[in-house]
Amino acid sequence: MILCFSLSMPNVGSWDGKWTAANRPYTRCKAVSPKKAEVILKKPYYSYNFGDGWRAGINVSQVDAKESRKIKRRSAGFCGYEWMIDSIIEHQEIKTNWNDKVPV
Repeated sequence: MILCFSLSMPNVGSWDGKWTAANRPYTRCKAVSPKKAEVILKKPYYSYNFGDGWRAGINVSQVDAKESRKIKRRSAGFCGYEWMIDSIIEHQEIKTNWNDKVPV
């Protein structure tokens, strides 16, 4: 199955209360096993509080291969937060201390 992960910043800790990247699509699609996809999709929204006024939100949905290609073409990347996707796939939550590659 192909899952689409869409990043947003619902809480913004900047001086003006805005995320300058808010108007761009930050998405990634990943192929995962049907069993893992079923578990992940039971909770289609994940969030992470950075503790400094910022909070990231990730919406997860199932897409087909055609839609995945369209999403990939339009995406502006994932702002360096791909580790959140990996954590969701591995743990069904966003954790920061589960892998050496993850910033702590």
